Amino acid sequence: MRLPLRTRVLGALRTALGGSVADLPPPEVPAARERSGRIQAGPAGRVVVGRHDRRVVTEDASLTVPGAELPVRIYRPPHLAAVPAPVVVNIHGGGFVQGDLDQSDWFCGQVALVAGVVVVSLDYRLAPEHPFPVPAQDCYAAVEALVAEPGRFGIDPQRVAVMGDSAGGNLSTVVCLMARDARRRGEAAPTIGAQCLIYPGTEMVDVLPSERAIPTAPILHASDIRGFSRLYLAGADGTDPYASPLRADLSDLPPALVQTAEHDPLRDHGIRYADALAAAGVTVRYTDYQGACHGYVSMPRLLPTTAHQAAWEVASWVSTCLDPADRSSRTPEGSPTVAS
Repeated sequence: MRLPLRTRVLGALRTALGGSVADLPPPEVPAARERSGRIQAGPAGRVVVGRHDRRVVTEDASLTVPGAELPVRIYRPPHLAAVPAPVVVNIHGGGFVQGDLDQSDWFCGQVALVAGVVVVSLDYRLAPEHPFPVPAQDCYAAVEALVAEPGRFGIDPQRVAVMGDSAGGNLSTVVCLMARDARRRGEAAPTIGAQCLIYPGTEMVDVLPSERAIPTAPILHASDIRGFSRLYLAGADGTDPYASPLRADLSDLPPALVQTAEHDPLRDHGIRYADALAAAGVTVRYTDYQGACHGYVSMPRLLPTTAHQAAWEVASWVSTCLDPADRSSRTPEGSPTVAS
């Protein structure tokens, strides 16, 4: 299925505005990130990323982690079915080097509204100033801090899910790996009941076939994947399973929803990860969104049908996984879906 015309126009605009932050040397990234942020926060950017539903109540706060105070944004639906409420921690994308809370604003509000859960959107420290493993450690420490003080936000520490897109998908599943590994060492760790990975990057070293098959695409080119990996790793070993979760032992992880986009060079990252999770005995639902490109959950006004369907699927997944009474309706393990 072809990309919609307006999405192709967005890709052309990306090129005209000077390409990707991933192409830059590390010292130039912070200024370029700031310029990109100003564009996104302006009228043109808001037309693309949208805003959360007005019925959803938001609150800006922070979580203390080693070495930093991380900004978070809390999303509450107008009527919570239960308090303490289930919580979904959102980790934004941006190649580990850019992105912010506003980028995920519509998506977080939609999941909170549809699932009837509290969503906590997390703003972690970015590379190249804070390269691997700092972003992953920030995200795990933030989940730890959140469940250690559940009364602060009215959440149930036993009903926690994580979700993230692109680099945020990588970080979300790495948080699950870190929690599992801590438990295996006999340490206290957050109980994570579901993970939602939206066009995740899962391999930092090997170039996967979709990167060769889709060298250029709106939002993300194949060369960007390697550029972001270079900036994130800063010379670290890319085969580390906390960098490349596709290389990890994936047993004993929470049920996973994996979404990919047809026109996305990262597509095989998600496909292979879903297959590897299923092979490790993890319950998996995999959906490939036809006619979509990377970034669709941040483009509700350009790709409204895809964005809304994807948000609904995430909300349905976390509701099912975090509500024991509803687990009988969960999609069977390894069940693939193609969404148009």
